[in-house]
Amino acid sequence: MTGPGRPARKPLKGVRVLDFSTLLPGPMATLLLAEAGAEVIKVERPGTGEDMRQYPPMLTADTGVNFALLNRGKRSLTSDLKNPEEIIKIKVLLKQTDVLIEQFRPGVMARLGLGYEDLKAINPALVYCSITGYGQTGPKADVAAHDLNYIAEAGLLGLGADASGAPVLPPALIADIAGGTYPAVISILMALREAERTGEGAHLDIAMSDNMFAFMYWALGEREVQGKDPVPGGELVTGGSPRYQIYRCADGRYMAAAPLEPKFWANFCRVIELPEALCDDRTDPLATKTAIAEIVAGRSSADWEIAFDGVDACVAIVRTLSEAAADPHFQARGLFRGTMAVGDRTVTPLPVPIAPIYRDPDGGAVPPALGEMNAEGEN
Repeated sequence: MTGPGRPARKPLKGVRVLDFSTLLPGPMATLLLAEAGAEVIKVERPGTGEDMRQYPPMLTADTGVNFALLNRGKRSLTSDLKNPEEIIKIKVLLKQTDVLIEQFRPGVMARLGLGYEDLKAINPALVYCSITGYGQTGPKADVAAHDLNYIAEAGLLGLGADASGAPVLPPALIADIAGGTYPAVISILMALREAERTGEGAHLDIAMSDNMFAFMYWALGEREVQGKDPVPGGELVTGGSPRYQIYRCADGRYMAAAPLEPKFWANFCRVIELPEALCDDRTDPLATKTAIAEIVAGRSSADWEIAFDGVDACVAIVRTLSEAAADPHFQARGLFRGTMAVGDRTVTPLPVPIAPIYRDPDGGAVPPALGEMNAEGEN
C-alpha cells in the first residue's frame, strides 16, 4: 500500500489528455486522471485563462484556491480557438493525444473544426469526452443551466423537503461531480481499454442530468410498483422514518441517526430508553419520531456521543468541516497529508476519490502557470 516515502503507482502514465473544460466537472475529471499518472494539458484562453483562476478566495493575485485545488499536476497551453492557425497547431498536438475532454454546448467544438468527426479522421483511437448538462441531443441540449437546475429537472431535488414542504438546497454540487466528473472518468477508462484492444476511439456523451436517475433507483422502483411518485420528504431515506433522521440535541448540535436494520434499531431504542410501545415504529411513525426528538433534545451532543460509544447503532454527531478534517480516522487514512505550494502560500491538496495506491499522499504537484507550455516553446 502506498504510504509516506513510497511512490504511488501510476496506471495512466503515458496517457495524454487535452482538457478544454472549465470550472468543475471536466477539471475534476482530469485531476483524477492526472493523479493516476496521465499528462494533462489544459487549453486556456490567452491573457485570462479559464474563469476559475479568478474565483475567490484568492491564494495569489492570479490564482484562486478553487483553481489550485482542481488543477494541480496539469500543464497549461493558451490558444485562441477562433484563430484557424491556432486550430492547426492544436490538431497537430491531438494526433499524439489519447483523450480529449470538453464541456462546451453541443456543436461548438465542431464549429471550431475540433468536432469528433474532424479529429477521428486524424486520430482514430482518440477518446473524445463531451460533458454537458442535458447531453448532445434532445430538446434541452442547448439550454443553459447549473447543478441546481439539473437535479430539479431530473426530479431528485423534489424528493426531499423541509418542515414546510419546500425542497432542501443540497450542500454539494451533485450533478457536476456525481453526474459529470465520475461518469466521465469511468467512461474514459472503459474507452481507453477498448481503444487499446481495437484501435478505435469513441465519442462519449456525458449528460449530467441523465446521470441523476441512478441516485433515485429506490424512488423509481417505488413508482413502478406503487404507480405513484414518492412523497417529498416522506419516504424511508428522505424524512418519513424515525430510523433515518437528523435530531437536534440540547446544545443546538445535531445527531444523524440511521439505525435502519432491526439490530441497530434495537440498540438505538435501548440507549435512548425509548418507551417500548413506541419501538414498533410501524404503528405510528410520527409518534415515534416525535418522542425520539424530545428525548434527544434533552441531552447534549457530547452526552449522546458518550452514550453511543462502542454501540452498533449507526449514530453520528453532525460535524463541522474543520472537525471532520481533524478527525483521527481521516487523518490516519492520510486524506489531508501533504502540501501544495502556490506562490508564497501553502495549501492542503484536495483528497481525490481514487484508491490510495494510485495517489500521491505527500502532495508536491502544483497548478500550472497560465500558458507555461507556450513560454517553453512546446505549443
